[in-house]
Amino acid sequence: MAFIRRCTPLIPILKNVPITNQAKKIHRWVAPTLRELKRREDKQGGKMTNPRNTFAEWNLEAELYAFGKRLNEEFDSDLLLQAFTDHTYVIKEEMKQKEMDIDLKLRDNRDLADHGEKFISEYVQLYLEVVLPKLPLEGIKSIKNHLMSESTLAHVSANLGTKDIILADEYPVDKSVLANTFKALVGALLESSGEERAAHFVRDFLVTQLQGKDVNEYWHIEDPWAMLKGLIEKTGSEVEPRLIGEVGKNTLLACYRVGLYIDKKMLSSGFGETISTAQEMAAREALKKIFATEDNMYPIKFNINGIPKESKDFRYQISAS
Repeated sequence: MAFIRRCTPLIPILKNVPITNQAKKIHRWVAPTLRELKRREDKQGGKMTNPRNTFAEWNLEAELYAFGKRLNEEFDSDLLLQAFTDHTYVIKEEMKQKEMDIDLKLRDNRDLADHGEKFISEYVQLYLEVVLPKLPLEGIKSIKNHLMSESTLAHVSANLGTKDIILADEYPVDKSVLANTFKALVGALLESSGEERAAHFVRDFLVTQLQGKDVNEYWHIEDPWAMLKGLIEKTGSEVEPRLIGEVGKNTLLACYRVGLYIDKKMLSSGFGETISTAQEMAAREALKKIFATEDNMYPIKFNINGIPKESKDFRYQISAS
């Protein structure tokens, strides 16, 4: 109360200060300078603060235990520590040990990462074949490459809270270290709890990155018309393009609509500023229907338990067309 009484006389004074006088104290160069400093900071990857594992109260053993419990997974403590140990950290520690005549063997996560990467690749391939049964293997491979890309794995790893636990030479760690750590975590879980737990881990945190995404964006088809024509010919039919609408012909705002027909039944249609573009868009829409990847497709299932068996369903062989 005494503090409030002491500050009470100051309140009317602060309220009576004109805003214009306060604004005059801010020079015109302040805002551009702050923006430039922020730009340079972002270019360097954000603020260069010390990692949490350098603080005096840091307890690595407790952090590793909490990490496993937070994810509801049972990791072997030694394997989990190895999964978070980057090879750059091992090199740095070995140099320190030589100076102090100490020889402690440290293991990095490269072996676990290789093991985990192989498992992720095989599991994601089988999972996509089950949830996208009509998509050709070329499309499955393109989606798998997206999920296993460095940026995707690094995004998942960072959101799992690995950034502050990783033992590396430099901080903040780059995307390659984050992605490698996620692979190593899968490898550690694979050896600690078995294939089923590792499969559910990959499903819950990696495969679910496809939620709300258009899977067609990850597979670039260079010539959709030739692909569609080859697929239809294999069924003994023939696809026929027809111009079914045009607006603004011979103007900058021209728009054409082309429909694709099989046995006098419309398969799809597309719009474009030229007839060839409209035909290409119609072919893309037809391929989406054939592969069951339309915009209104059913959501991908993320509740498949265990490791899916190899799909033996018929798949379109694009490379043979």
